[in-house]
Amino acid sequence: MPVNLKAPVAQDLAPIAGVRIGVTEAGVRKANRKDLTVFLLDEGSHVAGVFTKNRFCAAPVQICREHLAVRGKAGGAIRAMVINTGNANAGTGADGLARANATCDALATLLKIDAKQVLPFSTGVIMEPLPVDRITAGLPAAIADAQPGNWAKAAEGIMTTDTIAKAFSAKAVVGGKTVHVTGISKGAGMIRPNMATMLSFLATDAAIDAALLPALAKQLADQSFNRITIDGDTSTNDSFVVVATNQAGNAAVTDWNSADGQALMAALRDVAQKLAQAIVRDGEGATKFIQIEVEQGSNEEECRQVAYAIAHSPLVKTAFFASDPNLGRILAAVGYAGIEDLDQTKIELYLDDVHVATRGGRNPSYEEADGQRVMKQQEIVVRVQLGRGTANTTLWTCDLSHDYVSINADYRS
Repeated sequence: MPVNLKAPVAQDLAPIAGVRIGVTEAGVRKANRKDLTVFLLDEGSHVAGVFTKNRFCAAPVQICREHLAVRGKAGGAIRAMVINTGNANAGTGADGLARANATCDALATLLKIDAKQVLPFSTGVIMEPLPVDRITAGLPAAIADAQPGNWAKAAEGIMTTDTIAKAFSAKAVVGGKTVHVTGISKGAGMIRPNMATMLSFLATDAAIDAALLPALAKQLADQSFNRITIDGDTSTNDSFVVVATNQAGNAAVTDWNSADGQALMAALRDVAQKLAQAIVRDGEGATKFIQIEVEQGSNEEECRQVAYAIAHSPLVKTAFFASDPNLGRILAAVGYAGIEDLDQTKIELYLDDVHVATRGGRNPSYEEADGQRVMKQQEIVVRVQLGRGTANTTLWTCDLSHDYVSINADYRS
């Protein structure tokens, strides 16, 4: 069961003017499940994205990068996106590229646009040929289904091992106009920053200077999806796409430091972070949602090193699953995080409101019963102070349970 996460209600998700979404069953890998989704974008929309840093990236990732580059750094005239689940089209070589391109060609033909105006996305099993014939056969039904209110349906349509759909909306007043932001994400395992197997699509009707989109996508990813980890594996298919349809009627945002820019950024960041945290809350087998805060670092990068060392430690994660306050495991992770001149006598460790360790050793007032009280909670904050400076960072992770092993052992069956 996901940790304090509810399925989205369709009526709570704001349609985005300029975006229509269609979902269908194409039988990509399993029968009787939604597995093919199309986004249709009105002319005048701007698109940008960030993708996995895994060098063994999937064919659709390679093509998305190519099509965005062809359309210019600001995203240009991307008019459609096509997403399939059940097959990652990764580890498929030249044949995989040909099949992904064939999918773009088929959708472009139906929409009477150029194939390079289509972005393809895939998620699922690696090293299996993409059943492009089933996908192309399903495209007409997906297009026929396209409507602005299909965000919740799309959130279901992009799921793989997720147990629950993930979708959120927000709004802001920009230039005297109410603008809307809606996004969906999928992912529950093979989650590690550098994009995390996740897909996410976020759209706004706000008018934004096209030149700002690429940097916006990266900034939002760095503040959300690049702050989550479940198992430390970096996927071959991670993709995060931002769409601005420019239909809200506001004067285009050209400066994020302006009042309008800050209001819009807050709404965009709110949705991106909720989507990212939802992935952790629905982590494969997860029973705990854990926020790790590392403070007083000499720079943010070393804070991230420490946070990831804690978040990726199987010993730490299994202790959280067992509600066992074996908290020396956290101190050990801090010590092997790679900070060569770390002074352990300056380390402070807190578990929520409980001061566990001080000056690198057990706090004399710490009682194990207090630690266990916090460990039994579904949501836990781990706070580490390094005593080295003023930098800080936050990331989100989950525990590691028996079910994680079972889910991944049986993934292809």
